[in-house]
This record gives sequence, structure tokens and C-alpha cells, in this order.
Amino acid sequence: MHLTEVIKKPLLTEKTYASRSNNEYAFIVDKRANKVQIKKAFETIFNVKVEDVRTMNYDGKEKRMGKFVGTKASYKKAIIKLKDGEKFEILNDL
Repeated sequence: MHLTEVIKKPLLTEKTYASRSNNEYAFIVDKRANKVQIKKAFETIFNVKVEDVRTMNYDGKEKRMGKFVGTKASYKKAIIKLKDGEKFEILNDL
């Protein structure tokens, strides 16, 4: 798996904005990626030092629209904690 395929998009919620004071950022990542690949991709692409990576898998929920039943997509979330003194400039402007 190529490094650019590991990180899909940032997760921007109220809870993730509050955790930025602890130098933690949340991202949706590829379901096949492990913690080592996520850390390597982050350090290479964004040129920052990562202290810790925590991952969580979420199953898609069943949703109903009238008589039609479907499921939302399942995804993997990664919480990336940067080392002290490191800044992630891209998301700090939002």
C-alpha cells in the first residue's frame, strides 16, 4: 500500500477540535493500514514527528429510508498525537 493511500481525510468534529489542545488530530484512514504504516505515512507526508497512534474500527450502521434498507459505510479512525513542539499547520487554519 502506498503512503498516500493510507490517510484518506481529516475528521472534523467538535470533539476533535477540543483535542487539538493536547496536540491530537483525528483522521479517517484505510481499513487495511496498521499503526506503523499510519505513523510512517504521517511523518513522511506532513513532515512532523508522531508520538502515538490510536486506531478504532467502526462498523457501518443500518439505515432505513421508507421501505428501503441500506447500510452506511464502515471506516477506521486514527487519533494521531504529535510530539511536543510539533505543529500541524494545515488544520490549525480551519
